[in-house]
Amino acid sequence: MSGFRKFLLQGNVVDLAIAVVIGVAFGAVVTALVKDIITPIIGAFGGLPDFSAWSFAINGSKFLIGDFINALISFVVIAAVVYFLVVLPVQRLMERYKPAPAVAPETVRECPYCLSKIPKAASRCAFCTAEVKPAA
Repeated sequence: MSGFRKFLLQGNVVDLAIAVVIGVAFGAVVTALVKDIITPIIGAFGGLPDFSAWSFAINGSKFLIGDFINALISFVVIAAVVYFLVVLPVQRLMERYKPAPAVAPETVRECPYCLSKIPKAASRCAFCTAEVKPAA
């Protein structure tokens, strides 16, 4: 039982639980935004003020197209928020701190003046701008 308690009280599990609760709350806010604000705005231009009432029936089965459209718009809004507020900043951060690609040792040599790595075919050092003889 103590092992299970340790597992539950680990930082990762608590962080995940908090993330789920905040995610559910955010989803509810976005759903309300779509249902109460975005859908009526779209409906004002399309002539249908409430998508949730849009449905059709076949052989007694009712298909709620409006609810599906509301859920689809909510998904797109949540996906856009996650992409622009989480994915893009993380990608930019990862690109900033990405290590430089390794240069093959057979294609570089040291500058005799500043000892920086320069291409073998270079006639001028890119770091100290000294003229160097191209290596054969």
